[in-house]
Amino acid sequence: MRIAFKAGALAAVAALALTTAACSSPASTGDTDGASSDSGPVNLTYWAWAPNMDKVVDIWNKSHPDITVTVNKQDGGDAAVTKLLTAIKAGSGAPDLMQAEYQKIPTLVSAGALKDLSKLGAASTKSDFTAGAWNAVTLGSSAIYAVPQDTGPMMFYYRKDVFKKLGLKAPATWDDYAKAAEVIHKADPTQYLGTFSSGDPGWFAGLTQQAGASWWSISGQSWGVDIDSAASKKVASYWGGLVQKGVIDNDPMYTPAWNAALNDGKQVGWISAVWGPGVLAGNAGKTKGDWAAATLPQWTAGANANGNWGGSSTAVTAQSEHPQQAMQFIKWLNTDPTAVKALAQIANIYPADVHATDSALTTAPDFFSDQSDFYQVAAKASAAVQPFTYGPNVNVAYSAYTDAFAKAAQAKQQSQFLSALSSMQSTTTSDLKKSGFSVK
Repeated sequence: MRIAFKAGALAAVAALALTTAACSSPASTGDTDGASSDSGPVNLTYWAWAPNMDKVVDIWNKSHPDITVTVNKQDGGDAAVTKLLTAIKAGSGAPDLMQAEYQKIPTLVSAGALKDLSKLGAASTKSDFTAGAWNAVTLGSSAIYAVPQDTGPMMFYYRKDVFKKLGLKAPATWDDYAKAAEVIHKADPTQYLGTFSSGDPGWFAGLTQQAGASWWSISGQSWGVDIDSAASKKVASYWGGLVQKGVIDNDPMYTPAWNAALNDGKQVGWISAVWGPGVLAGNAGKTKGDWAAATLPQWTAGANANGNWGGSSTAVTAQSEHPQQAMQFIKWLNTDPTAVKALAQIANIYPADVHATDSALTTAPDFFSDQSDFYQVAAKASAAVQPFTYGPNVNVAYSAYTDAFAKAAQAKQQSQFLSALSSMQSTTTSDLKKSGFSVK
């Protein structure tokens, strides 16, 4: 279900010109920052989908008897957003706290579903996160719509045994990657260094982010759409060229065939993210010890840029009557060493806190138990994530990606990869205008 946004007040909120409008709600007490004056015990509800989050929250509840947090397990993605927006529109039923994916924040802000946390002390956490993560929760403005919780810096996984056999090194540049892909496929026509996945728009968005793209922008009261920028075209042309040559696969990830290929040695590399070890352990168990993790290849030798694939934040909804207490919990959850360690070891997510590598991520994932520096590599990848602005109609852009790039991948023509990008640009821009947004 796609939420349609109307012109007028909501469009202005979406453009971030009227941040206070996004902070009011039928449940507000009348204070300008929406803060409650309650001093007694309060109960907060928290919608989240990260595994075992209730066990993480139990740690808080045991030491904070005056602020009890109850986790309400939700489905992630569009389902959670739709459910929250329905509650906001109804004027009741919304939680106090929401686990919000970074790409969904603009949609929630444009609907007036989140409070601005800038007056509640959220800025004090800024130094705990990378610039890329902080940009994702502020949308480049002075308002703060959430606090980063976990991130998905992109990484490159490869079969080190295959690379050693062929005399290859982990690719430092994308030119190196293309050469390695050609060598591997020539040596064994059944093997591929990777696949172009038309089913994963977040993956492709992260690759363009590394190249310097930002698909949306905000200027005054207008949105800009720049999906077919020069940076995005460079990425589309690159992968289209590899598919046209036939040196990489062109089928989506996460299919039964792709899962099996990881385990039987047909897929010997994977452009993924920091959460990749769990997928590899589940699909390629018999190859444990054969893989290595590295940062992404760079477009320019010696550069240090990266993109993000996944991750979420913690936000306070517009209907919360206890935003100050909610903010106390958010700061604890995402920056307290005990909580951050619990996020990593109990909820099994990669905390956004930059100190996590020193305090919580001291042991490599089991699948990479022979690579002791795994989380040092991950920290370097995380620190290199470039700024990227999402828009209020990410779901439309992502749907356009899967439609257009599926056709391009099957056609195996580089030119069609560029045409697919243009189609995304047109569809996304038209949808914003149709929904009542000002588009520059």
